[in-house]
Amino acid sequence: MNKTLLKIFFFLIIFSCSKENSELNDTVDNTIETLYFPDIDSNVWKKKSITELNWNTTQLQPLLDFLDTKNTKSFMVLYKGKIVVEEYFNNHSNTSIWYWASAGKTLTSTLSGIAQDENLININAKVSDYLGLGWTSIPLEKENLITCKNLLSMNSGLDDSLGEDVSPSNLKYIADAEQRWAYHNVYVKMQDVIANASQQTFTNYFNSKLKDKIGMSGIWQNLDDLNVFWSNTRSMARFGLLISANGKWENSQIVSENFITEATNTSQNINNSYGYLWWLNGKESYHLPQSQITFTGELIPNAPEDMFCALGKNDQKIYIVPAKDLVIIRMGEAANTSNFALSSFDNDLWEKINALID
Repeated sequence: MNKTLLKIFFFLIIFSCSKENSELNDTVDNTIETLYFPDIDSNVWKKKSITELNWNTTQLQPLLDFLDTKNTKSFMVLYKGKIVVEEYFNNHSNTSIWYWASAGKTLTSTLSGIAQDENLININAKVSDYLGLGWTSIPLEKENLITCKNLLSMNSGLDDSLGEDVSPSNLKYIADAEQRWAYHNVYVKMQDVIANASQQTFTNYFNSKLKDKIGMSGIWQNLDDLNVFWSNTRSMARFGLLISANGKWENSQIVSENFITEATNTSQNINNSYGYLWWLNGKESYHLPQSQITFTGELIPNAPEDMFCALGKNDQKIYIVPAKDLVIIRMGEAANTSNFALSSFDNDLWEKINALID
């Protein structure tokens, strides 16, 4: 065999091996499980078994028993969008509705992002640009320091000790904006900002821009000066899935990924564990509602560091864990004693979840 034929022979061998490797890689890529989204007009939701995920099957019942003893009404676990666990307790069912409490703050955050994506608002602009002067009872030079971002970040500087009423007479000065973090119902003024900017009711904007686009059900109801969202558990899970997918539902970008990234990272320099109405795990310190104390350590030590969550009164929970492709929902009465958002139940629950998934 001459040198020319020998070169051709080796070239063909190398080309063949390269093609086989390419085809093998294509096969592997095609088997990677993609994120699943249930149809928006159907109750069908695909499932994935604990066995398929190689989780600890013997730890499921202890988890469910724990939830049952802690006044839980519903509990769901999604992996890459598919249902792994869906359980109901205490006469609750998949059609029963329950309140989100402050976990629903994240709905207002998300609507703010959508309104900004549509150039209706700018969260860095003054709140008075959308609500007019005098939406508080503080001096105008102080009121004009408060931006939409301050409402989303809970650092407006307004007095949080005066109850849930957000009429101007009840919104009083305690510090300049950005100088103090306090868990305050004044965030709800963002709903007025969105309504005024979109020239429609907040509910109509919410329904058309978010709820209907991802197949949620549910209603907003006034409860003790609060605008509270109520829904079934699967609707809460749909919202969690949207956020876990960086604001995308199948091929539609409902809210920009950039906004979701901002919303789920530290939004100010006082409470490291707070974004735009989202709670963040894995930070070096945190603040709690009705307290000015800085607590050292992670928000929920037993939970994954990259987790962020929506936390509502009496233990309404949306946990999102990007690294593990998990969305976890808990609805119910207070697990132990009444609380505003975070409670000891979070850490106890994650101990049980870890036993199942690790």
